[in-house]
Amino acid sequence: MSLVDLEAFVAVAEEGAVGRAARRLHVSQPPLSRRIAGLEAELGQPLFRRTARGMELLDAGHELLGRAKEILSRVEDARSALRAHSSIPGRAPPGLRHAKRGRADEVDEGD
Repeated sequence: MSLVDLEAFVAVAEEGAVGRAARRLHVSQPPLSRRIAGLEAELGQPLFRRTARGMELLDAGHELLGRAKEILSRVEDARSALRAHSSIPGRAPPGLRHAKRGRADEVDEGD
């Protein structure tokens, strides 16, 4: 489960329809539908009930929604805190640049 998966899930839950969520996320509908289906497969249970009117959260979806929003909020808080400590706007401070690329074991001592 990735942050992109959680962002997609929250958008569909809040919009109540894949089409509206796709427009909100600036993606096309088929990949978004596949992402939601993949998330449901990974979790081993459906998160939504598909209806003619859109997508309705099931109990598991309600449970995940609160947690997903909390996770995404904490990630944004961390990004904001790192930006505040960065000497160059939008750039991570030395030592954290490689962590964004999944190489947290390598420390960048600066340029």
